[in-house]
Amino acid sequence: MDRTAGTETSLADKAYAAIQRKLLFLEIAPGEAIHDAKLAEEFGMGRTPVREALKRLEVDRLVISYPKRGTFATRVEITDLSYISEVRTLLEPMAAARAARVASPEQRAGLKNLIEQLKSFDIEEATTTEVLECDASIHRAIYSAAGNPHLEDSLIRYNNLATRIWCLVIERLPRVADHVSESVALLQAIIDGDEDKASELAHHHVSDFESSVHSALFSG
Repeated sequence: MDRTAGTETSLADKAYAAIQRKLLFLEIAPGEAIHDAKLAEEFGMGRTPVREALKRLEVDRLVISYPKRGTFATRVEITDLSYISEVRTLLEPMAAARAARVASPEQRAGLKNLIEQLKSFDIEEATTTEVLECDASIHRAIYSAAGNPHLEDSLIRYNNLATRIWCLVIERLPRVADHVSESVALLQAIIDGDEDKASELAHHHVSDFESSVHSALFSG
């Protein structure tokens, strides 16, 4: 019985990660109905772990369920941009400053390695998904280095919601390369233990994101 429960948990985790990816990169479009049987068949598993994954994704505000109607991907509302950014402009600088203060030597070494990867990342040739994954990996590394699991959990959720908005307009953004490359200075500030600079750069990073997306949404 214990082995079965463990397997279900593992399968639910796999289903959660797979469905989340589809939602973040809009492979499942905003407002689209989600059929657990179809996903279970696609993933080669039963419907139970898929249903468990969908419950977790509902907490993340990525899906929503309606009685007698079913489960749907949440819509990406334009008004959400300012709400999400309002929270992120408070929490992202907090996480960056905390990471600069408490990150372990191993975590700082990991951030340094991430800088080297960024410098060799060919953003002009990268796909939209690769760019978004690159940006997400930067943020998640910072959240982890901050050493506060509650802060990390909250920021991952808000960053996921921001990623969906970015995915809608990324083809219309002229400065995507600048947005990603700005992260090098942010990561270096954290490595150097410069809390004030890390906080300032994180705040600018989020504010610039909102400004760029807002311009893309309402241009023309």
